[in-house]
Amino acid sequence: MSDYKYDVAALGELLIDFTENGTSGQGNPIYEANPGGAPCNVLSMLKKLGHNVAFIGKVGNDIFGRQLKEAVENVGIDISGLVTDNDVRTTLAFVETLPGGDRDFSFYRNPGADMMLNPDEINCKIIRSARIFHMGTLSMTHEPVRSATCKAIAAAQSAKAMISFDPNIREPLWDDMKDAKRQTAFGLSVCDILKISDNEIQWFTGKQDFDEGIKKIQDEYNIPLILLSLGKDGSRAYLKNNVTDVKAEVPAFVRDDTIETTGAGDTFGGCCLHYILEHCPQQTDINEVDWTEDDLKEMLTFANKAASIITTRKGALAVMPTPEEIQN
Repeated sequence: MSDYKYDVAALGELLIDFTENGTSGQGNPIYEANPGGAPCNVLSMLKKLGHNVAFIGKVGNDIFGRQLKEAVENVGIDISGLVTDNDVRTTLAFVETLPGGDRDFSFYRNPGADMMLNPDEINCKIIRSARIFHMGTLSMTHEPVRSATCKAIAAAQSAKAMISFDPNIREPLWDDMKDAKRQTAFGLSVCDILKISDNEIQWFTGKQDFDEGIKKIQDEYNIPLILLSLGKDGSRAYLKNNVTDVKAEVPAFVRDDTIETTGAGDTFGGCCLHYILEHCPQQTDINEVDWTEDDLKEMLTFANKAASIITTRKGALAVMPTPEEIQN
């Protein structure tokens, strides 16, 4: 029986992803309003895998905010830390899938409600009741949510929670990419678990070779577990802690029926956090585990399978795969 009320609490953006869904009779693109935001995608995957999870964030008191609140609650995420802004509208993103599967984002967030979460609205009790606290950089782009994120991190540190960080860089949301680098560096300096993509590691470190980029981050920030997502090339894990130094790589499960990649990285990250929760004994943190290359491969294989499934579905939050689907 867990001593924690929540396995994972996450803070960050909650928004509507408008994704392409065909063409009208007049030849205009049709967009579907999907609930989105990386932190809740991660939590939704974890909930499907049997974990208790909670979200901290802000939406507008509008039609989309109400839709999001209902969608998050429907998948079983605790929303007692979700607050509503009566003055600022819910953030919207329009997602275009490019040939080859990459995505282009257009955001309506100037400001958006998620940016307006202030420190006084952070429910620190939720964070102190969680084994893992998860965050990204979209809650670091502007004030007041940047200060709110700092307060949440301090609460997680005081409770000795493991801190999970996925930079999830979205260039259009930053006024200055130098600031994006500074905030990413701050996230790296406080996290125990880093999930980072291939293009992010190259952008942040300036190293084209992934192993060199990871080593640079390990040497500078001493992060015990780094998870590298490589899209169609699979994923890698690097565990360098007090007891071991090991690396693993697993190829992707490439599918012919892929329709979009929205949420694939979040699904992957959620599955890796699931493995950590299941295999890192309570009262132990990621610095003390002695996992082998085979252990890391088991984690990555499960996560890659789940990510491949989500690429066959529109949206992510409401359609995460079940354990049975992943294991088949």
